[in-house]
Amino acid sequence: DKPIHSLVAGTVAGAVEGAITYPTELVKTKLQLSGSRQYLASGGQPFHGAIDCARATVRAQGLGGLYRGLTPMLTGNAAKAGVRFLTYDSIKTQLRRADGTLTMPRMMLAGMCAGIVEGATVVAPAETIKTRLINDQCLARPKYSGVVDCVGTAIRTEGVAGIYRGVVPVMARQGANSCVRFAAYDSLRQWLVAPGKDKLPFWQSFALGMIAGTVTVFATMPLDVVKTRMQSLAAPQEYKGSLHCAYRVVSEEGVRALWKGATPRLSRLMFSGAIVFAVYEEVMKLLR
Repeated sequence: DKPIHSLVAGTVAGAVEGAITYPTELVKTKLQLSGSRQYLASGGQPFHGAIDCARATVRAQGLGGLYRGLTPMLTGNAAKAGVRFLTYDSIKTQLRRADGTLTMPRMMLAGMCAGIVEGATVVAPAETIKTRLINDQCLARPKYSGVVDCVGTAIRTEGVAGIYRGVVPVMARQGANSCVRFAAYDSLRQWLVAPGKDKLPFWQSFALGMIAGTVTVFATMPLDVVKTRMQSLAAPQEYKGSLHCAYRVVSEEGVRALWKGATPRLSRLMFSGAIVFAVYEEVMKLLR
């Protein structure tokens, strides 16, 4: 397959997945932000689980509130999926054995590299803006009028580095995500696809993507919590770095707080993995 095919198919898959699953991402982010002292001190609304969070959001802002921050997320999701699949397929091609197969460690290496590249280039700025917009709408007095205002304020007050806050945990999370997700998906795919063939029915790629997404959630949740806290509005005052953030979360809220937001993230990544891989496979069939 040509590199451009991987880029196009990944971008389309990322856009479709982001549009469908965004409300669960918003709920997950709100739950992860709600435990910090600065959040509560600034008048942030506490939540009692994912359903309570979703209901409170709809009551206060209508159904549109579930899509607050969608623009940077959708743009970032499409771009990161394109970069992820392009990088993964390019590295995977170089790592294949003579018979065309890949060992599990090589799949994991290719996936980890793809995640780190997407995290550094696309995910960090997109998720910083998304997190700040969601954080802002939880406060008693929101200060951003929209995406442009949020980006402009961050750059004016913190410089360009402001929109790359939390880049280290983002790269760690994306590297771990892609390492686990691609290795799980491709190992199962390699087992299912008959020799000499390279196509899966839609339902099989959907099911494999769902399994890969589930495994990814439980393996990488602590990295996601730290990433979210590091990108919050209060992060510059609360945390000295990613390790300090993790220490504060555990010492003040307990180890279980590192898995806060797991339920909405599981519902998102289960279907995220299913949608992304299924759409990617279908677009690749059209491009070949």
